[in-house]
Amino acid sequence: MEPISFEGTPKTPTVNFNADNGIIEIKGRSIPENSIEFYKPLVDWLEKYKENAQPMTKVIIQLEYFNTSSSKCILDVFKKLEAIHKAKNPVEIHWYYEEDDEDMLEAGEDYESIIRVPFKMVEIVE
Repeated sequence: MEPISFEGTPKTPTVNFNADNGIIEIKGRSIPENSIEFYKPLVDWLEKYKENAQPMTKVIIQLEYFNTSSSKCILDVFKKLEAIHKAKNPVEIHWYYEEDDEDMLEAGEDYESIIRVPFKMVEIVE
């Protein structure tokens, strides 16, 4: 399965989805012009990945900011990960946030309350 990898821009995050090692990363800012268009290939990729998921999938989310439309799309990504987790292929989400960024910590906690996948809140201390 082909990995998805693209460099971030001022409006879109860096994305690395790798089926070979089961590591999924989204890092940076997520304020694309069209969030649905940006995230659709990621959701589609996860749907295919579910068929041959690694024994453990590690998800690294390290966003400095995301807008409202991105938050819905990120939830869609998490729902696909939840389906993988429910299919007996463990998934672990590492949610990174800056030590003084209460909003990002709360966003991670909100997702954690919705999605039945283990979350690890990781504080970035500078």
